[in-house]
Amino acid sequence: MSTVHVPQQPHRADGPAPPEAAPVPPHASEATRLLCAGAYVDPDYRDRVIDELYLHEQRLVAPSLGFDAARVLAHALRARRQELLWSAGVAGLWVVGVPVTGGLLTGLLLAGLLVGLAPRVRGDAREPPSHRALPASVLRWAGAVLFALYTVTTVATAFGAGSGGSGSPSGGYGSGDPYGTGGSVGAEDLGLPFTGAAEPWQAWAALGVLALIAWCEAARRDGLARAFGAELSPERFPDVANDPAEGREGERFARLTGRIRREQHAPLIMYDEERPFCGAGAAHDTWVLAVELRPDEERDDRRPLGNRVILDRIRPLIEQLREPAEHAGTPVRDRLRGLEIDECVFLPVEGLTDRDQAPYTPEAFERHLLRAVEEGGEKRRHFLRIRVGAWEEELGVTVYVRVHTQGRMLMLEIAPHVMPPVRREFKRADHVAHGVRTGPVPSRVAAALSLTPGSPGRALVSVFRDLVLAWRLLTGGHRSDLPEGPALSVRELAAADAKSTFQEMDVARYLRSIQDRVGRGVRLALAEAGYETGEFVQKIVNISNGAVSINRVEGSTFAIGENSSAVNGGPGPQRGASADDGT
Repeated sequence: MSTVHVPQQPHRADGPAPPEAAPVPPHASEATRLLCAGAYVDPDYRDRVIDELYLHEQRLVAPSLGFDAARVLAHALRARRQELLWSAGVAGLWVVGVPVTGGLLTGLLLAGLLVGLAPRVRGDAREPPSHRALPASVLRWAGAVLFALYTVTTVATAFGAGSGGSGSPSGGYGSGDPYGTGGSVGAEDLGLPFTGAAEPWQAWAALGVLALIAWCEAARRDGLARAFGAELSPERFPDVANDPAEGREGERFARLTGRIRREQHAPLIMYDEERPFCGAGAAHDTWVLAVELRPDEERDDRRPLGNRVILDRIRPLIEQLREPAEHAGTPVRDRLRGLEIDECVFLPVEGLTDRDQAPYTPEAFERHLLRAVEEGGEKRRHFLRIRVGAWEEELGVTVYVRVHTQGRMLMLEIAPHVMPPVRREFKRADHVAHGVRTGPVPSRVAAALSLTPGSPGRALVSVFRDLVLAWRLLTGGHRSDLPEGPALSVRELAAADAKSTFQEMDVARYLRSIQDRVGRGVRLALAEAGYETGEFVQKIVNISNGAVSINRVEGSTFAIGENSSAVNGGPGPQRGASADDGT
């Protein structure tokens, strides 16, 4: 069965209008599916998910915008369990095979360790520095060459060449050879250690062990491919009730997933001071605007202007972005139709003695909301959160808006954040798995054989990781530590380095639309309350155009226009620019 996901295509204007698609719940979103797939594709990502969500029990989870972190953790633990099973089997074959074969597998084992060590030396960077790339290349090629030489020697020994019993005529290599080599090159001639005393039956045993290891690698690869065609496929993934990764990890898993699902989508956000917006993505042109509240002298109906008044004026304008054009003949599929608006309160995690003390109940949130919206505090902060989940929740645009009136001043804070799409190797996992399932047998055999040289290194690293995790859990982990805010987001860990051109265009469109409506809402609130709006409009224009508002020219150095030159501003007329300079 193919796992290629084909998005819905636009309908003809003269055809029947399709029903409007219901919003996809976070646990069934495409972003969640790709993050779960990443736990099988990238062991480093899987281990960091487990470390953050499972081992560090004292840490509250970061907001999971558009995905379900609990389900990602479930698949990360399942992927770890499956990899441990196969790694333990491969490591056991190597450990048992070395003494059984009289040490003949020792050379293959050492060569395989060199191949497995090369990725660790290279690092995770797409273009590693030369001091990492060169040693990694040397290790990889040296290990591959040694593995090939030891394999050839093992095959030759299996047929009697260079072994202790190969000098007899029954060896089949020609008894007329005066040097007793049978006309072939033996292990002694190559100068390879660990091979001189091997018997043919031991060489055959070594080849059998290698065949079993190759079979383990092939079975592991085929099992992963079948998972991508079944529970991880776009068709079956939304069925969370039949997900084999759920409900099989014991009491600790049930306790932690319950906490994660309580915290990850709550409007109350417990944060760490170093990363208050953890989980929202990368900051994108954050800015703060301050204007003086000057009464409009031409009006006598001035009204009190508070933070809630301004927010209530902004919100309906933002909600209008969901409305399609009146002349649209077919249902509009613009992602702004699914725009999300809510209010959230940020609280520092300091002061809690237990993770369960976080006030996530609706009543507690309402109390914090009523107090935070007008107080303008430093640690407890209220934001209007506006979010667009685009590209099937792969691209997230979140804008946090905060207003505060104090001392006849209006402060407007806008903090846009952009979550980049999921890494390409996670998205390509479906295609790779499809190729494994449908590929010809020779290519699958060749792939398994190519994985065999590096199998001891991968197996030892995997077993070592699980032993470390088991030891940390056995010694208590971090269960008794004081609560901490989220250190990282599993969604941010899976984010790509760059966005496509279309995605960049969408980000610019969403941000411009939202910022324009926010600015208009504040301007209308000022006007309706009887305050001047000229200064606010001018500063909004300057910020929107990427310019700097210059309130004082005297003593400054500036230049305007394409061919102008910079001069020092003084009390006299300025000569560096004129109206004809293209300003």
